[in-house]
Amino acid sequence: MEQKKILGEERRRLILQLLKESSTPITGSDFSEKTNVSRQVIVGDITLLKAKNEPIIATSQGYMYLKNNSGMLLFERTFACRHSPAETERELNLLVDHGVTVKDVRIEHAVYGDLIASIMVSNRQEVKQFIKKIHSTKASFLSELTGGIHLHAVSSSSEKALDKAEAAMKAEGFLIES
Repeated sequence: MEQKKILGEERRRLILQLLKESSTPITGSDFSEKTNVSRQVIVGDITLLKAKNEPIIATSQGYMYLKNNSGMLLFERTFACRHSPAETERELNLLVDHGVTVKDVRIEHAVYGDLIASIMVSNRQEVKQFIKKIHSTKASFLSELTGGIHLHAVSSSSEKALDKAEAAMKAEGFLIES
């Protein structure tokens, strides 16, 4: 028996509910299977939900709903970095090994201005998945457009973790000195 399509508003309510309940990213394909519509329809639904100011982000692992984790205080910093594409995995692992979440990568493009891409990796497994997706899709790293120069917005529940991560990044030569 063929599964019935979930239509319009009902589908968007379900997507929102699933995102809010999940602690891990959900892919467009997963939503597509659950609602019996195409992945492109899901992309449109996510766009409509974002237009209603729902804090949904697209990561390399799927969609996530940004929630305030039980009032837990998060410390944030931005690191200015420079390295080759081959060093990206090492850089990301260095950060997550210090208890830091890498939220995004940002570059300043000569034509388009500021470009920001969500990464949202917090552990080595997520870093591995991110790098695998870059390679399997033959995508370029944003930093390749700027000679390796880029920014990372990072967060942690501990300021000490950010301090240690910053020191490790400096020791590896990944940070741009101001």
